[in-house]
Amino acid sequence: MKRVAALQQVSDWSDFVRGHCLRELLDQRRPSEAPGRIVVSPDRHHLLLLWNQPASQARVVAFQRLGTVGADLERSWQPPQPPVVGLLFLEGCAAAAAAFWVLAVVWEQGRTELWRFVPAAGWCLLQSLELCCGARARIVSICNRGNRLVWCEERPPLNAQLTPEKRAFRYCICTRELQIGEKGAQLSPLRIVLHNSPAYEVLASTSGVFLVPTPATFSGVAKCVLIWRPENTDIVVAVPSRGCICTKALHPGNEVDFKKLVLGYVGILASMEVLDIHSCTLSSSKGILLATSSGTVDLVQPNGLWRSVFDFGQSALTPGKEIQLKVSGDMLVCLLGCILYLVDLNSRQLLEKKLLSTEMFFLDFPTEEEEAVAVQLLAPNGIYHLDLSGTDKDCQPEPTLVEMVFEEACKYYQRRSLSSSKLTVEKLKKGGMFQAPIALSSILCHSLASKDKRTGALPEPYAKLLGTMQLELQSFQSLEFLKSCVVRASESEVDSYSEELVDQEFSRLLCLDLNRENLAYMNAIFGSFPVASWKAIQNHLQLQQNGDGLLVARATPDVWKKILGGPVPGLCKQEVSLNGVVPLFELICLSLHQFKPKWLPSFVELSQQYVGTSWAYNKEGPECGMPLYKRALAVLTRRSNCSVAYTEIEIELLLCSHRPKAILQAIHLLIRHRRWQRVMDVAEKFSKLSPLLNKEIFIILLGEFAQHRALDPYLDTLWELCPADLSAPDILSIIQQHLPQTEFDPPPFLPDGAPQLTVSLLKPLLHRVAHCAAGQDEIYADVLQGPAFPPPTPPRHQQVASKAAAQEYVQRTEPLQNHTQGTLFEGV
Repeated sequence: MKRVAALQQVSDWSDFVRGHCLRELLDQRRPSEAPGRIVVSPDRHHLLLLWNQPASQARVVAFQRLGTVGADLERSWQPPQPPVVGLLFLEGCAAAAAAFWVLAVVWEQGRTELWRFVPAAGWCLLQSLELCCGARARIVSICNRGNRLVWCEERPPLNAQLTPEKRAFRYCICTRELQIGEKGAQLSPLRIVLHNSPAYEVLASTSGVFLVPTPATFSGVAKCVLIWRPENTDIVVAVPSRGCICTKALHPGNEVDFKKLVLGYVGILASMEVLDIHSCTLSSSKGILLATSSGTVDLVQPNGLWRSVFDFGQSALTPGKEIQLKVSGDMLVCLLGCILYLVDLNSRQLLEKKLLSTEMFFLDFPTEEEEAVAVQLLAPNGIYHLDLSGTDKDCQPEPTLVEMVFEEACKYYQRRSLSSSKLTVEKLKKGGMFQAPIALSSILCHSLASKDKRTGALPEPYAKLLGTMQLELQSFQSLEFLKSCVVRASESEVDSYSEELVDQEFSRLLCLDLNRENLAYMNAIFGSFPVASWKAIQNHLQLQQNGDGLLVARATPDVWKKILGGPVPGLCKQEVSLNGVVPLFELICLSLHQFKPKWLPSFVELSQQYVGTSWAYNKEGPECGMPLYKRALAVLTRRSNCSVAYTEIEIELLLCSHRPKAILQAIHLLIRHRRWQRVMDVAEKFSKLSPLLNKEIFIILLGEFAQHRALDPYLDTLWELCPADLSAPDILSIIQQHLPQTEFDPPPFLPDGAPQLTVSLLKPLLHRVAHCAAGQDEIYADVLQGPAFPPPTPPRHQQVASKAAAQEYVQRTEPLQNHTQGTLFEGV
């Protein structure tokens, strides 16, 4: 990977008044006693370090540069003193004669000291304040947005018998304005923004105040990030993948109840995993970056938009290892132990990975100008400047970029044109008739050119389109840069570059229409880089085995449709056989057969499940009249060597289809290879699918039973498969048809080992069939033995009959009719 950043030492502590003390302080510290905060003053003349570890006394030490005259600041507190929760820089009142700033040291119980550095006099205590109104209140986290202080405050309940769930919502988000003058400071009345809240870490930027879950946050709600936007007077609730799920307007003088805020989204939160935030950092122009314990880095924007930026991988994190994040323009700088990562925020690509010789820490600058200054790191031997100027040097436009755009446009318009005349680049450019290629060429040239070589601003329509295409352009640029790295790489580096290149190409092709050209290119990739292609398949389909050993895939519906898209337009069977160009589904089957053959039947079964839920089995569907298992078998047949392993995969593919003909074909293959135990297992399993399939399987196995004695150990299981509608003559007829043919009458006793079918072997089956037949006869026994049906016709009488005779006839015939109807019902 090409070098894009360099570390330059800008201070060896010789430019500080007590540089030797600072060096000794950093050299003698133990690994567990690293500074909790390293802050640079707004005038760049002071370096402040905060230690807050319980193992040593808490203290704040300030070191000033040479040329700054005045007393130093060094304060320490013994364990009874609450810990320091914040070091904040605040600006003085604009009405003062000269602009100045103060340092606010905030303790956990709310006491705040304001320190001002006065030239020649040094650090002077300006005033002490109390932020919290209650004596039992405790500040968990604090930040400032200009002169507005925002903090998360714990208010312990009076009732100590509360459940842990109720005690978890004893926090509130508070804010106060702090006006600082020459002679003192004045606090505005306390305002509660959010009450009944869980514990949050608060971080303020110019775009809003972010509330991030901490390890102390109740796990049931530690799944979202809240953004308070004072300018918009609202609170945004953002969750991973979904982004903004709720926006609550804040009315003047009113506070928001956290429980009511999330009450309507309990179902969404319950279905999500806990946000295990490892560290976070602010970007004044983009939002907040969150690094989780699983190794992922996500960006949350002030409007709630949530997107993934980078993934270190869980293997890169070890317990106790700290992740430090810093943003410089469009670059994310990460410190993971002694490794420095540089990631492009737009393209989400890793630009460089550097191994440092010693552990370093980022220097914190005031939030308003955090990204305006260069990234600086503190080491025991001095301060280093991270030079990122090399990241823009390679953004040069391709010489033939415009021609490439027009050539692609020619191919596109030629396919859509009804005219037979050949479309050329010159015709396309003439008169500026087609604005799309011209616009795209202008955007690419402007975007890929370096900032100092850009001729001018883009036209307004092009500028809007550039904003829409920015991520795609960055991905394209990263891909082209990666290709150039592959060309210049050594043999030892080619494999790693090839895997990344194939993964990006595979991702790009999945976003395009898989026409003949793109599919031929994908076939070439699979043929040239089989291992890298297999890893790309696993990555994009997320193929893996779950805890039960079953294959699962978490691909999106669009990816599935690309995979199961059937034959490609313009690709006939003759071309397939001559050029070896096969559809994407067949390519994946070949890759599975090469690297994970046991997964192939499960993958086909997964594909069939998706087809069953998305398309019907017809000529318009993705299979185009050919089942997926036949497509897989057709590809493997050309590559097979008739080995035992191939036969096993063929059998599994036939069985996973769950189609009657394929199941019978698999049983015939198992019989051919004389795998009788597997034959009986398959027969037992699939005979339950339908009575017709059960009958077909039993007839096949009964024919095998008539020819040899290999099925004798499984006769009990075989007789259980006998359909109820088969009679004894039917069974004897089947056996007679499958008996071995002999030229002469068989002798009374055959030699040992010869197939010999005896009546005793058939006796249990015939008894079973006879019993079933007897059971069926008993169903109709009452009907057969009862009176005749219908009953005899009653004697005719005169039209005028006595009423008593009619009633006697009804009483006499009613029991007979009831008895007959009950017998028929039982029979049915």
